[in-house]
Amino acid sequence: MTEPNQLDRVDWIARWQRIARRIRVPLGFLTAALYLFDLYRRAPQPIAIAWSLALVLPGLWLRAYAAGYVKKNRELTQTGPYAYTRNPLYLGSTLIAAGFAVALLSWPVVLVLAAGFAIIYIPVIASEERFLRATFPAFDAYCRRVPRLIPRLTPAKPLSGPDQSQRSPASHSGNPAASGNFSFSLYLQHREYNASIGAALLYLSLLFLRPAVGVIVTGLR
Repeated sequence: MTEPNQLDRVDWIARWQRIARRIRVPLGFLTAALYLFDLYRRAPQPIAIAWSLALVLPGLWLRAYAAGYVKKNRELTQTGPYAYTRNPLYLGSTLIAAGFAVALLSWPVVLVLAAGFAIIYIPVIASEERFLRATFPAFDAYCRRVPRLIPRLTPAKPLSGPDQSQRSPASHSGNPAASGNFSFSLYLQHREYNASIGAALLYLSLLFLRPAVGVIVTGLR
């Protein structure tokens, strides 16, 4: 039987998720508008764009690395980056967003991105943890060993036992996805390459969108 405080927590997560769903698209449009406004207002600084790579590239790598390990809804993933942090995908996204905020040198974009993380990622993480806790009895023990977001310095040893997965007999084959190693097929399955494509397009827009708009405006005059 669920205790009252647990019910309150579930209701809190559900309410926040409903709010996040409603404002996610408007928040995305607001971020895009600020991005375009900053590009129109002043040209990006090459040094800032270069420094942003120190955040964006590790973020892309972390997301790609994690995508090759995670087996959603089938196994409590504890290897690879999941031995350091429980949410390497969200940590990677945070690094990427912070990198592009650095590239623009825009405090409004920083504030909107921070608000987006708080409003969208926090309820998503809470919901996913609720599912994992209900699905895998060892999840609480995993939480005690591995931080939610900020990674630990050394990898935690994976927990062992029958409560770690819901795998079928076929999943015990000798492929990397079943053995806890990086799987390129999982990376492709999760289509994580889209993050790299999106980052490349954003950098192209930083470098060429403003000059292109200037040429168009000059030609119209």
